[in-house]
Amino acid sequence: MKINKDMTIGEIVRLHSGAADILMSFGMGCIGCPASQAETLEDAALVHGFKVQELLEALNKGLDK
Repeated sequence: MKINKDMTIGEIVRLHSGAADILMSFGMGCIGCPASQAETLEDAALVHGFKVQELLEALNKGLDK
């Protein structure tokens, strides 16, 4: 399943075990916090100062391996 910007961080981590490492490599160390369960990838990118497209590309490329 391809990741999109409207998926929540919690959903992404539950569906793809390797996603946590990729998110953490972008400095998103709070992937396990309660807020991340409802925060979309797009929202998280905005809060952390990343371009959502860069994050999406890294996640989808990393999960294709």
